[in-house]
Amino acid sequence: MSGSKQLLNLPLIKELELILDSCTLELTPVDEVWPNLYIGNVAVAQNRKTLQKLGITHVLNAAHSKQGSIGDQSFYGNTCIYLGIPAEDSDHFDLSQYFKLAADFIHKALRSKDGKVLVHCIMGVSRSATLVLVFLMLRQRLPLRDALRQIVQKRAIYPNRNFLSLLLKLDEQLTLKRRLCPLL
Repeated sequence: MSGSKQLLNLPLIKELELILDSCTLELTPVDEVWPNLYIGNVAVAQNRKTLQKLGITHVLNAAHSKQGSIGDQSFYGNTCIYLGIPAEDSDHFDLSQYFKLAADFIHKALRSKDGKVLVHCIMGVSRSATLVLVFLMLRQRLPLRDALRQIVQKRAIYPNRNFLSLLLKLDEQLTLKRRLCPLL
């Protein structure tokens, strides 16, 4: 995203950051942020006992390209279904190319029998939180601000400004689509 586009969004981004700043929770290794949907860090994702205790059936790794966070299906065997997304937590990475893939993976997992999903990155704050917000927007029809308020009641998150601007763009697109066709 170009710097000038981000500057135009700055007042909106600051508004979103105020919602994020309203969170009074301490950052923990893992939190259930929606029924059967968890955001966590890489240590939780790599701890088979914790995953088993939580009943996790699906793992979405939003930091698949990072050293120390490269998971794969063979690590989880037949206990979890794995999806790796090679996202970078940076001010230039276009995470939106993975929005639909991530939202569909989470949605399908939650609809499966006893499905429980862990979405993680390194810390469980920016990349993973962004993808969970996308799921809430695309599949649960929540406006961005409502999705943010929902999550910060359960977990300390802080998507970077680039990701916040991508979420704002998605929110605008969804709002426009729903105005044109209320059934969407």
